[in-house]
Amino acid sequence: MSDDVTIPAFRSVPRTGVIYVTTEATRRGYRSSDPDWCNLGQGQPETGELPGAPARLNTVTIDVADMEYAPVAGLWDIREAIAGLYNRLYRRGMPSQYSAENVCLSGGGRAALTRAAASLGSVNLGHFLPDYTAYEELLDVFKAFTAIPILLEGERGYNFTHEDLRREVQGRGLSALLFSNPCNPTGKLVQGDELARWVGVAREQECTLLIDEFYSHYIWTGRPGHLPVESAARYVEDVNRDPIVLFDGFTKNWRYPGWRMTWTVGPRQVIDTVASAGSFLDGGGSRPLQRAAIPLLQEDVVVAETQAIHATFREKRDRFHSRLERLGIRTDRAPDGTFYVWGNVSGLPAPLNDGMGFFRAALEEKIIAVPGEFFDVNPGKRRARPSRFRNYVRLSFGPSMEVLEKALGRLEALILRHSRG
Repeated sequence: MSDDVTIPAFRSVPRTGVIYVTTEATRRGYRSSDPDWCNLGQGQPETGELPGAPARLNTVTIDVADMEYAPVAGLWDIREAIAGLYNRLYRRGMPSQYSAENVCLSGGGRAALTRAAASLGSVNLGHFLPDYTAYEELLDVFKAFTAIPILLEGERGYNFTHEDLRREVQGRGLSALLFSNPCNPTGKLVQGDELARWVGVAREQECTLLIDEFYSHYIWTGRPGHLPVESAARYVEDVNRDPIVLFDGFTKNWRYPGWRMTWTVGPRQVIDTVASAGSFLDGGGSRPLQRAAIPLLQEDVVVAETQAIHATFREKRDRFHSRLERLGIRTDRAPDGTFYVWGNVSGLPAPLNDGMGFFRAALEEKIIAVPGEFFDVNPGKRRARPSRFRNYVRLSFGPSMEVLEKALGRLEALILRHSRG
């Protein structure tokens, strides 16, 4: 059947950046099981054993009770376990503590974000440029709120202070702000006292922060002597009053992306609302996987996994970033977090000096990258002019070191060939 066939009532739904590049690679023979391909586009970490990490959970027992639906908000026991973990990691000794009522489970990060978006009223919702590519369609499909873009400047290292936040909230009448922290794709992290000030501005200005914390255990600029994790949960005063809503899950920080198990943490009233949205959007997550995941939330397991991630991925981050810089792929800032390098390719020879040109040339070398224009979050394509990020690519150091070294060798040869060109 031809791709241009039109079926009544259905619109054309754009693919997110990762889905687009993976689809294009598949047309050229890419298979995830093919060791000859280097997938630097996929937003997932390597999922195998890491030195010092707890053994990978590779069997799930399905109980008779697991044949039934799970509650839309998730099983009570895992909600309690998640709340307890947040209290131990971020809220020791604080009078206001999270409980199971502050947690809602869902089947994947996009499901959690979709529930939240469906729960928003007729408000102005701010979002940053650049940011996570999947936000684009999410911010367009729900018509109750108005999406307001906020441009971050590479020349400033994508810095955005709490005073900038206050000015944007007041000037644009924002009732909510959606952003990833650390940022996918730039790796910029708001942390420590500055993140505390952001939470203070949200509280003072009555603006809800919707914070995607899926990379919050991939922190490269953390406090010495402390576990390399960060969350706005650390700076909340009252868990049921402060307008702070957090999204996380097993996808990145536990390295179980295939489980599609995520959660929302926030005020009890928000959790009730997003659970109600889930009742008509997706119906809830997998019951046997929720039950099987409870041991993964024990503090000693989380600490060991996080330390193993930090040791392995920090080495990959440093080597990958350094090699890309030497190849002429520059960065506005070294990543503070995530497992991505946001690379500026404008200094490379044509056609590699354009994100889409780089992507297409890399595909011929069996390397997958994501052009920067996909992170120019543009709901409804209201901004028609060329993307400010068309000279960028996002390159992942999520794969193993072996894959990264293979990809770097091919990129070096590709760039050299075009330089001689």
